[in-house]
Amino acid sequence: MQMIEERIACAACHHEIDAAAKLCPYCGADPRTGEKFDTQAIVEEVFRTRQLSTSENVIEYARQRQGVVLFLGIAAGLLLLFGLHQFVTHRNETKVSNAAAVPLAEVTDVGGQGDNAPPPAMPDLQFQYDGHPQTMRTFVVEPGAVTPPEVIAAQQAAAQEAAAKAAAAKPPVATPAAAPTPHAPQPTPQTKH
Repeated sequence: MQMIEERIACAACHHEIDAAAKLCPYCGADPRTGEKFDTQAIVEEVFRTRQLSTSENVIEYARQRQGVVLFLGIAAGLLLLFGLHQFVTHRNETKVSNAAAVPLAEVTDVGGQGDNAPPPAMPDLQFQYDGHPQTMRTFVVEPGAVTPPEVIAAQQAAAQEAAAKAAAAKPPVATPAAAPTPHAPQPTPQTKH
């Protein structure tokens, strides 16, 4: 069953509107009689406006114009900071002396300090090696540095001991003729600095 919409023409503006409408949406008049109503009075009667107090009025004004209120608040804060800075600056200017500066040597006693005093000894610093002491031991070699003779002698003795142990560990090889073999000089081990 199809519903047929009934339409009528407004008597005031002659627009075609729904027959069930009590007011014309185009002109606001009664569509049957053409008599116009004051809709503002009806709205005010149904939705009564509340009278605001002065403080509520100011808050409502600030709510509607937030940008202006924010700008005025920032400007007032900056002016307050500027005024505070001027006050502190003016107060401090009165306490500064206009006399000439006094050299530091006249105020302090540097006569009791001798330049010949030896520097204090460096305290023994204990490092934690975490099992790898070689990472903390570095040698600084200056150009033209010479290895001390006792270190060279210890290195040569260690090299001879190592050669003797290596010879003792090898079994002797039988040779048919015992001919003396010339011994090549052993190079001295290089020390790493």
